[in-house]
Amino acid sequence: MNRGGNAAWGLKMSKVLSVRHWLSVRLLVVASLCALAATSLVSAQPGQRITPNFKDAEIGQVIEAVAAATGKTIIPDPRVRAQVTMLSSTAMSPSAFYEAFLALLSVHQFIAVETGGIVRILPDANARQIPANDLPNRVSSTSDELVTQIISVQNVSAAQLVPVLRPLMPQAAHLAAYPASNILIISDRANNVSRLMRIVQRIDRVGDTDVDVINLQNASSGEVVRIINSFFQQQAAAEGGGAAVRVIADERSNSLLVGGDQAQRLKVKALIAHLDTPLDSGGDTQVRYLRYADSEKLATRLKEQVGATIAISGGPAAAGAAPAAATGVTSDRSVTIWAEPETNALVITAPRKIMQSLMSVVDKIDIRRAQVLVEALIVEINDTNGASLGVSWVIDGSKADQAVGGFLPNGAASPVVNLAAAARSATPANLANVPGGFSVGVGRLADTGINFAAVINAIRTNAKNNVIATPSTVTLDNQEAELKVAREVPFLTGQFTNTGAAAGSVNPFQTVQRQEVGLILKATPQISDENVLLKIELEDSQLEGATAGGVADLNQITSKRSIKTTVLIDDGGTVVIGGLLSDSLSSSESRVPFLGKIPLIGELFRTRTGDKAKRNLMLFLRPRILHDGIDAQIETNNKYNYMREEQRKQGRGEFFPILPGAKKPMLPPAPPPPVKPLKAAPTPKEVAEAAEAEGAAAQTTPPAEPTP
Repeated sequence: MNRGGNAAWGLKMSKVLSVRHWLSVRLLVVASLCALAATSLVSAQPGQRITPNFKDAEIGQVIEAVAAATGKTIIPDPRVRAQVTMLSSTAMSPSAFYEAFLALLSVHQFIAVETGGIVRILPDANARQIPANDLPNRVSSTSDELVTQIISVQNVSAAQLVPVLRPLMPQAAHLAAYPASNILIISDRANNVSRLMRIVQRIDRVGDTDVDVINLQNASSGEVVRIINSFFQQQAAAEGGGAAVRVIADERSNSLLVGGDQAQRLKVKALIAHLDTPLDSGGDTQVRYLRYADSEKLATRLKEQVGATIAISGGPAAAGAAPAAATGVTSDRSVTIWAEPETNALVITAPRKIMQSLMSVVDKIDIRRAQVLVEALIVEINDTNGASLGVSWVIDGSKADQAVGGFLPNGAASPVVNLAAAARSATPANLANVPGGFSVGVGRLADTGINFAAVINAIRTNAKNNVIATPSTVTLDNQEAELKVAREVPFLTGQFTNTGAAAGSVNPFQTVQRQEVGLILKATPQISDENVLLKIELEDSQLEGATAGGVADLNQITSKRSIKTTVLIDDGGTVVIGGLLSDSLSSSESRVPFLGKIPLIGELFRTRTGDKAKRNLMLFLRPRILHDGIDAQIETNNKYNYMREEQRKQGRGEFFPILPGAKKPMLPPAPPPPVKPLKAAPTPKEVAEAAEAEGAAAQTTPPAEPTP
């Protein structure tokens, strides 16, 4: 066995030695070939060709072959480790072999930096700190060598090109802008640097982007800029691109600066020439008809605005100047503002700059404000249950030596007393004192002998109350509204009696104060985005019981439910702003001591009462923003049709009308909302003409009367 094992081991070792010998021989042959190739490349003619064939070889072997083929001194970094493959089916020159070697390094994230005839192979993470082929006269578009180049940008901003070019470069590459000289600094492989240079050259084209200065003679520069920018923004949004022209106003010289492409500038200049036309009215006085604002209030505010503006700018409104007079003259004698309430118009005389500022303020203030529909829900549910069960009895003797006694739990108002009085004499007054509920009485009522009476009284009450009140009101934004549905009830506050001049005459006198009893709703909405900040005051009061003689006496009770709060509610949302939930149970018992506790027999000597009351009260709030006339019309039609349907329901169940032939009053059908005809989309020229016509009409003509 030992011999066999030694033989097998010897055979295996001989195979290993043969393989190692074969590899060593092959490596020696390759090294010899490389050495011969290097020797021949150094001293041979330039027409020699090389066919590289490396498969899963160490990169150091490829570096030795490149050094031998090109005659370059190559120093690899110790971190340069990789298994590489370079295959070619055709022969190539030494320079092409070196370029293929650079491409191989790029694939494995290495760089070749040549300085002083020595090539260093490093990881590309160090590419930014290593000097390379800096600022070459020509950057090859096919080479992978490391290149640092400076690109001078002439027509665009170099800083704006950095975010555009950065995604086109690898992470280890470097790209920076120097705004002072408007240059780009790029450090990357030559082929990518060449590509970026071509891209920058294509972007950095000299365009016809001169700036034209246009002096306006009649129009305001700020107003013209607003119209033109609005027009081009809408056009750019429709076309899906940005505006190709820029228009800036110079308020001091009333001029416009127009920059952009020549074709766009010509279009804008033609539009400006059309807008810069004199108005028919002329002069520095304009009449502005207001649509929504109050001319008298707005005129006062505009005078204060002009005075403050002139005082800040150091104009004629110096310190100690007299306040504005009632005629509308401000602290600057060149500016006059007065209101015409008959037509709700403003008459303004001012220089062009101040006139433009005032008109801008009027444009922002004289707008249609949104309205808010505020609906409140008051829901009250009451459930009251009561029960009473008791026995009353009395014994009376007709002689002095006989006993007198009884059980009267309610005193003189006991049922036995009222029934006895009613039995003796059935007069209306006695019958009115008979207690309510179920009463059973027995007794003897005579002039002689012993009289007695006993009454069993039982009663159960159940009261339910379900009240829903939905007050609603419509008001403008930031405008208080008040809804009041109440009665003025007279309350007695005092009374006295004085003796008159005539003998025996008495003059009674009472003092009465009237108070409102009913439903009162106050609401002040403030719209914020699609929310409503609502200041609410809600009061619901009513009398408990009827008033005697039409005047509430000192014992009259008034129940009141009120809430005052500020809440933030979404448009169309409902929120609970307050409520009360109560549940009470009370009971009482009146009995004869000791006797009332005897089982069964004790029921004859006691009276029991019990009450249970449950009350649910909730207040809800729901605001709805009415942005335009359509929303207001929808809400109006809903309420209108509801009232019309309630009118139609009245009298449906009458088989025999009490007033035959009488026509029931009815609301007419709700009119349809006005429909405006659709128009075709206007052309750019029509838009400009319409804007100019609208501005002139807003300043010279009053608004049309609304159609009822």
